[in-house]
Amino acid sequence: MSPSFSDLGVPESITAALAKHGITEPFAIQAATVADAMAGRDVCGRAPTGSGKTLAFGIPVVARVAKGAPKRPRALILAPTRELAEQIAVEMRTFSGSKSIGVVYGGVGYGPQLNALRKGIDVLVACPGRLEDLIEQGAVSLQDVDIVVLDEADRMADMGFMPAVKRLLNQVSPNRQTVLFSATLDGDVAAITSQYQTDPVRHEVGDETPDITAADHVFWKVAKAARTELAGEAVLAVWPAIIFCRTRHGSDRLAKQLARRGVKAAAIHGGRSQAQRTRALNDFAKNKVEALVATDVAARGIHVDGVALVIQFDPPEDHKTYIHRAGRTARAGDGGLVLSLVTPEQMKDTRKMQRKAGLDEDIATPDIEALRDLAPPPSAKPRPQQRPASDNAQGDHTAQNSRNAKPKARQGQQRQGQQRRGQQSNDSNRGGSKQSSPNERHKPNSGSRSTSDRGQRPSQTSSDQSVDGRDERRDDGRQESRDDGSRRKPSQRSGAERSQADERQESPRKSKSAASKGRHKAKSAGPGKRLGGSKRNKKADDQSGPGGKPNRKARRAHLQSQD
Repeated sequence: MSPSFSDLGVPESITAALAKHGITEPFAIQAATVADAMAGRDVCGRAPTGSGKTLAFGIPVVARVAKGAPKRPRALILAPTRELAEQIAVEMRTFSGSKSIGVVYGGVGYGPQLNALRKGIDVLVACPGRLEDLIEQGAVSLQDVDIVVLDEADRMADMGFMPAVKRLLNQVSPNRQTVLFSATLDGDVAAITSQYQTDPVRHEVGDETPDITAADHVFWKVAKAARTELAGEAVLAVWPAIIFCRTRHGSDRLAKQLARRGVKAAAIHGGRSQAQRTRALNDFAKNKVEALVATDVAARGIHVDGVALVIQFDPPEDHKTYIHRAGRTARAGDGGLVLSLVTPEQMKDTRKMQRKAGLDEDIATPDIEALRDLAPPPSAKPRPQQRPASDNAQGDHTAQNSRNAKPKARQGQQRQGQQRRGQQSNDSNRGGSKQSSPNERHKPNSGSRSTSDRGQRPSQTSSDQSVDGRDERRDDGRQESRDDGSRRKPSQRSGAERSQADERQESPRKSKSAASKGRHKAKSAGPGKRLGGSKRNKKADDQSGPGGKPNRKARRAHLQSQD
């Protein structure tokens, strides 16, 4: 029979707070380490991810920490990721009572963190990078820290945080208690233990790779283009799921592609703001989304219970990364499923990774029904409501149609205008042989249709019939332009009309040839000749063009005087 929290020396106030949240018996790692940590000894613990390490060090820290002064906390907990730091703080606040818990990490503003440090924090949960920034600003001092906890120490070593961790440990009180928890105790973790712990008590719980043996592992050989479709079908069969991608862009793209296939997904990676990452995690924890698409920043430090499926969309870097990813499922004694999508060019590396991880599963063809048979019991919470893929596609088409609505409307109006002008041109040609005076053409048509007939355009109209009131007003300008003779045959025009028509044809070319004419005039003037230097010369230039010929302005004045 395992001991109770009271048997381990946990204060009654903490035990009662834990009981309110349904925690009445300690897990194996908690039963092994809490008593030594409560006694103030250095502890080196190895336990798999999801085995309850947060309570294993959190309970002794809350029970033993003293009151902190402004900018001078008394206990320090270092975590590798923002999500893990935030979750540690949230979990410890459930039983901390009057002890204040603060958290600092990057990706958010400094204001709230600086205010909390100025007020005073008893226990500070921090990521190494942001904590060093605050120390450089003089916002916090670690000289009074006498309890230090390193959580996920192997992950901090993998992420390159060990130099920063050592610099921080050198700033805390020399008479400190150092507690270290990790999934492995080799390499850089062993160096930290030998340098910064004094006669540590070593506790190891579970196998070296318990998250490998507790979950079912499935490997599918798939084409690269088919991965998205198979991942969506797998999530629809087994959920909630975490899907791991190698890049940030790949995570965002896959989340959008899954949404179009009817899977409600959220992306989380280092390129998103902390608010976006927190919202995505909360939605996933509350079953508001079916899948969380993540990079390896989420392989450690995301503690979400009840994850039924982990999909390795992109292959892991090595067998350790595979273990870290797989550790998101089959936690705390629950079942889980790990699905790896292997492309043909990844077969060799995958088999090598399997040997190092102790796996001997075959790489088979995709089978959704077999995946359902291996899945753990479904979640009691209802599946998030998501529009089917057809609705999403229809919505995309609707959005595209709305964007193209205005251009299409303008094109339709242009076509109607062209048809109307073409009809009017035909009407004019039919009546071209009929000669009528300008007064007759401007006389109101006695045979025009009534108001009730407007809106229906006749198939054929004569030259003296108006189409409707609106077109009649619109066409007035065109009728007047016909009256000046511009649309008659050259043989039917008078001399003045021909001159005016020529003037209209030449006017568009007027601006284009102005510069060239000016250059021609300057060249013909020759050296020493003045252009427009006196009123006499200017008057002569107005009346005659180059070579003594009358210019266009004088000719126009002459024609107008004849009219």
